Amino acid sequence: MAEKLKIIPLGGLGEIGKNMTVYEYGRDIIIVDCGMGFPEDDMYGIDVVIPDINYLVNNMDRIRGIFLTHGHEDHIGAIPYVFQALNVPIYATRMTAGLVRLKLEEARLLDTAEIHTVEAGETVPVGKFNVEFIHINHSIADSVSFAIHTPVGVVIHTGDFKIDPTPIKGSMIDLTRFGELGKKGVLALLADSTNVARPGYSSSERTVGESFDALFKGCTQRIIVTTFASNVDRIQQVIDVAARYDRKVAVTGRSIENVMRVSTELGYMEIPKNTLVDLNQIKDLPPDKICLITTGSQGEVMSALYRMAFSTHKQVDIQAGDRIIISASAIPGNEKMVSNVVNELFRKDAEVFNTRLADIHVSGHASREELKIIHALVKPKFFIPVHGEHRHLKIHAGLAQEMGMAPANILICNIGDVVELTAKSMKKNGTVPSGRILVDGSVIGDVGSVVLRDRKHLAQDGMLVVVVNLSSEDGSVISGPDIITRGFVYVKESEALIEELRTVTLEALDRCWNSNISDWATIKSTIKNDLSGYLYKKTKRSPMILPVLIEV
Repeated sequence: MAEKLKIIPLGGLGEIGKNMTVYEYGRDIIIVDCGMGFPEDDMYGIDVVIPDINYLVNNMDRIRGIFLTHGHEDHIGAIPYVFQALNVPIYATRMTAGLVRLKLEEARLLDTAEIHTVEAGETVPVGKFNVEFIHINHSIADSVSFAIHTPVGVVIHTGDFKIDPTPIKGSMIDLTRFGELGKKGVLALLADSTNVARPGYSSSERTVGESFDALFKGCTQRIIVTTFASNVDRIQQVIDVAARYDRKVAVTGRSIENVMRVSTELGYMEIPKNTLVDLNQIKDLPPDKICLITTGSQGEVMSALYRMAFSTHKQVDIQAGDRIIISASAIPGNEKMVSNVVNELFRKDAEVFNTRLADIHVSGHASREELKIIHALVKPKFFIPVHGEHRHLKIHAGLAQEMGMAPANILICNIGDVVELTAKSMKKNGTVPSGRILVDGSVIGDVGSVVLRDRKHLAQDGMLVVVVNLSSEDGSVISGPDIITRGFVYVKESEALIEELRTVTLEALDRCWNSNISDWATIKSTIKNDLSGYLYKKTKRSPMILPVLIEV
């Protein structure tokens, strides 16, 4: 029986972020992208969300490599965590490889890493796969799509892309190659769905440069620009326009500093002579000679712009009249954080420009007409929409039908689905273990649903601890009960309630002794239930209750 090609998404479907797709044929597995996601609002204390890779760990001897489309966090951010369990070769373009090296160096994993640098236009043979790198446009340099040549046919995995006729660096997307592959025959297309609901075309990155020029021209105040750290072309345009108006540029924020260092070393960024200065030097310059580039476009609490806005930055404080340019759109879920920072900036009488007030951001993702062009060129037999929330996938499936594809040839998948392809068929056949792994600090995966539930409980209702010292001889109360609260009520302000809780605890203990109950677990459970019922009736709140019995 002939082998089938299996495509298994482990992330990036039904969500924005943590993109990871597995391609499997016979004994060979390759992985496309290895991204992280942002934690949701109710994930208290969680720093990063990464894909569940148990399936890959169980099949590690079959993995031939990780192939990366580009250097954004939602495509490479999980590598330092995944690499601890899967030390396999990594294949990427120069810019992406440089950012990956930086991440692995910070995680002290670089010495054992095998990273291969591949140029667009080259093909990498691994096992039964031949992975062809195709040049595309996106909001970071050296982005590529993959044409994955398999024994059953060619699969095109676009990654994030747009069609930009006038990119800042490099050439326009290689539409010719997509057309050539389409003429030869493409088995399946997996395409970016992020902007499928946007009509028309995404604007060129160059339009942002024109808007920057208008905002810099004639401005006599300090200018502070924040954007995505990985958007090298955007940072380049800020530096160019600053140099044009004789402003010195200083940078604050570790991620932007790292990206600028890598992109400058690799030749993707050119900084005009005598333009870049140390952050400490700006205090000696007049406002109209200063341009700051900073992290914080998403309102992140530890970012440089956030610290400036809330006066916790060691070197820079926002001054009245500062011109703040937020050159990024809020990632879904981050709107509230961005709004908090913007409000604080207005409170300090800064002048704030965001995407609502000026054309200072363009998307790196293809809009509807660009997606139609790719579908028309590639002419795939089968189509799987990827990279988007469920509504995006559904709308993209509708677009494919508009382009003439039969509904039976389109699959909308969930994370963990196993899609089987032959030269003539495509179907779902089972699932693999999948989901999300939560990272808290350096702890990976130990924060499960129970821990999150407890954190949510503590955040909403607080905690109450009851401490009772009991005699080891007859079980009588020697001292206590002492009531300790955190995040519930302040003891001194609620002495009457605390006294009532002591009485409820003593009554619960008496009932246990009268019923000859000596099992401590049962006694604790009785105290907890009595206190919980009493508190809810009295306060309509349900704090976490921890009874502590000490035998003396």
